[in-house]
Amino acid sequence: MDAARETVILLDFGAQYNQLIARRVRECRVFCEILPYSTPWAEIMQHKPRGIILSGGPASVYGEEAPQCDPAVFRSGLPVLGICYGMQLMAAVLGGRVAAAPGREYGRARLTVLDATDALFAGLPREQDVWMSHGDQIIATPPGFIVTARTDYAPVAAMRDTQRRLYGVQFHPEVQHTPFGQEILRRFLYDVCGCTGTWTMRAFIDEQIEQIRETVGEGRVIAALSGGVDSTVAAVLVHRAVGERLTCIFVDHGLLREGEAEVVPPRLAREGLRVIHVDAAARFLAKLAGVTDPEEKRRVIGHEFIRVFEEEARKVGRVDYLVQGTLYPDVIESGTATAATIKSHHNVGGLPAEMELKLIEPLRLLFKDEVRRVGSELGLPEDILWRHPFPGPGLAVRILGEVTPEKLAILRQADAIVVEEIRLAGLYRDVWQAFAVLPSSIRSVGVMGDGRTYAYPIIVRAVTSEDAMTADWARLPYDVLARIASRIVNEVPMVNRVVYDITAKPPATIEWE
Repeated sequence: MDAARETVILLDFGAQYNQLIARRVRECRVFCEILPYSTPWAEIMQHKPRGIILSGGPASVYGEEAPQCDPAVFRSGLPVLGICYGMQLMAAVLGGRVAAAPGREYGRARLTVLDATDALFAGLPREQDVWMSHGDQIIATPPGFIVTARTDYAPVAAMRDTQRRLYGVQFHPEVQHTPFGQEILRRFLYDVCGCTGTWTMRAFIDEQIEQIRETVGEGRVIAALSGGVDSTVAAVLVHRAVGERLTCIFVDHGLLREGEAEVVPPRLAREGLRVIHVDAAARFLAKLAGVTDPEEKRRVIGHEFIRVFEEEARKVGRVDYLVQGTLYPDVIESGTATAATIKSHHNVGGLPAEMELKLIEPLRLLFKDEVRRVGSELGLPEDILWRHPFPGPGLAVRILGEVTPEKLAILRQADAIVVEEIRLAGLYRDVWQAFAVLPSSIRSVGVMGDGRTYAYPIIVRAVTSEDAMTADWARLPYDVLARIASRIVNEVPMVNRVVYDITAKPPATIEWE
């Protein structure tokens, strides 16, 4: 960790908005890293934080197994901002009282600021809308605290102890439904923590190049290169650090989109990268034979990727390091100490326990939009930066059930039609991802050419998002959906029905497996 980097640590108590808090802090040009609430103080201090944020969470602080942070957090002298559960924990630990509220407060609420000189609220409207999500309330503030804001249902909607630089808000400043929330966070970061906003993508690039050079020394490196924005940005960044000692490996695992294997390697070679194309389709499909469980698919693919990279590394020569384009959402969704495993990403939870190569993951703490900004700083063209995300396990996690060559051919053709029509409609940059899914265990009755058919449906999925942590279904025009459906049922064999997925994330994920 660069000592010069302005860092704020977010302690995770299980809130659904944790990643959004981190993003909002980063938008203020202050680096924010999420750690489990149970992280020991000594480990927190290794990050040299300027301040601490305590997240919300589903527990009640008076419950028998209520999560607690290291008490040193409140004794350290560092600024602390408690949000929702974080504020209630602060109150309970420091001598206040928290109890179940007479009525729960969810959604928009009207906040009244009681102290116009408060660092978080000075100059902001005395009455403002905020977003609430709580069933408990503080009924007595700890010694040394004053109440700085209230709502009709929360007599302590904000509080502070100026001397100890401890602040708390019951509402959620990180969500868009709190109009002045970003300004409140910015004031905590700048006016209370003393940050100046030094964390930029240019600073990130310089820091990573220095760290990569220090890690690799005079050694050689290979990069797992899929052609997507994440792996490409990671490879270009490492190339800036080690130059010709980097070799990129493009693995055709037989699960790619239509035309991908023919187009990607030469396209990336034009960016100055040395690319080796490995055709490993047969071995991956053999490993996937009979596998239907989504997590097992990811594990099998993740393991086989590593084995291929190890084999190619031995051909290159003495190679110690493997570069991957792992992102922060990959790490979070693969499971942490305070977050459930949503799905194991092949480059995180799908890795084998024993590996010959050590990992370099320069983008591991970035969200997708931040990666695109890094790529822009590195001079990558827009056709690479704005490619839709494509999962490492490829079409294997878009075929529900066993993966076979026949099913891959069907899905590949349908998927190409979806993307082509999205492009022709001028909507490619407006959606985060658009793709087809084949639920291969389902068939439905249809009629084509005056005859009965019994064939597969195709599910079309298109979503809008900023960082893939949350997403909404894209409101594609009906005429675009009609063209997609018509082309798929007319051009793709063994398909007689097309449906459109209109589920947000949460409760669904973007991918189906």
